[in-house]
Amino acid sequence: MLQPFSLDPKMLATFSGAFYPTGYSLVMFPDEASAVSAGESLRSDLDTDQVFLVAPAAILSQITPTVADADDPLPSAGTEAATIRAYTKLAREGHFGILVKTPNKKAAERMMETVRRGSYSMAQRYRKLVIEDL
Repeated sequence: MLQPFSLDPKMLATFSGAFYPTGYSLVMFPDEASAVSAGESLRSDLDTDQVFLVAPAAILSQITPTVADADDPLPSAGTEAATIRAYTKLAREGHFGILVKTPNKKAAERMMETVRRGSYSMAQRYRKLVIEDL
C-alpha cells in the first residue's frame, strides 16, 4: 500500500517557500487507480518505500498554498509557481499524483520506464535548481 502524502518542510524551497522536493519526482495521473497501480509497480521496480500517493485534496490543501506569495513582491524567476499551478489545475480535474524518490538520473529513467506503461498527465523531477520535464 502506498503511503499518503504529507508535506514535509524539507520539501519547500529555501528562498520562496514553494513546493520543491529536491531528489523526488511528482507524476500526475488522470485517476486514482492509475496512480496506485504505477506507484505499487514502482515500489517493487525501484525497491523503495519512498513512493507517496498524492490525492487531489492534498495538492489543493498542502502544495497549492506554497505559491501564494511566490510572486510577491516580484514574479518568480524560476518555474516553481507555474509548475504548482499546473498541478493545481489537474487536481481540480480529479487527477492524482505519486511522489517518488529519484535521487539520480538512473532512478528517474527507471521510474519513467514504469510510468510510461500506462497513461500519465505530467511528470516533473526536482533536482537542485532545476525542475526537469520527464
